[in-house]
Amino acid sequence: MKKLFANNKKAYYDYNILEKLEAGLVLSGHEVKSIRCSNVSLAYSIVRFLNGEAFVENMVVAPYEQISTHIIDYDAKRKRKLLMHKLEIKKMHSKVRQKGLSVVPLEVYMGNKSKIKLLIGLAKGKKSYDKKELIKKKDIAREMARDH
Repeated sequence: MKKLFANNKKAYYDYNILEKLEAGLVLSGHEVKSIRCSNVSLAYSIVRFLNGEAFVENMVVAPYEQISTHIIDYDAKRKRKLLMHKLEIKKMHSKVRQKGLSVVPLEVYMGNKSKIKLLIGLAKGKKSYDKKELIKKKDIAREMARDH
C-alpha cells in the first residue's frame, strides 16, 4: 500500500489525463524529511523537458523545521530532476511537442523500498464549458444523494 503525501486535484479539474507514469525524484535529505511530513504542494506545477532530461517545476517543498544551519538559502520551488528511462522521456517529450499536450504531476507518494515517487500524467487541457458541465453533474449527483 502506498502512502500519499500530496495530490494535485487541480490537475484533474483542469486537464483530461490520457496516460500516467511513475517517476523518481532527485531530492536532498531534508527535502525527503519535509515530504514525509506532507509539506509538499503540487498546485501549478508542471513537467518540462530539457536536454533529454525531465524536470518538475513549481513543486513546492516547504523547508524542514529541524533543517541544519549550514543550508542558508533554500529555494522551495527549485527545479527537481525526474528519474525516468530515456525511452520514457523521449516518448513523453515527442507527444508533448507534436500534439500540444502537457505533462503534469498528479501525486507524490512513497513507493516500494521507501522511495519518494511522483506520478505524472500526459494531459490535454479542458475547455471552460467542459469544466462547467462537470460541476453541474457533481451538483446533480449531490442533490440526488441528499434526497435519498
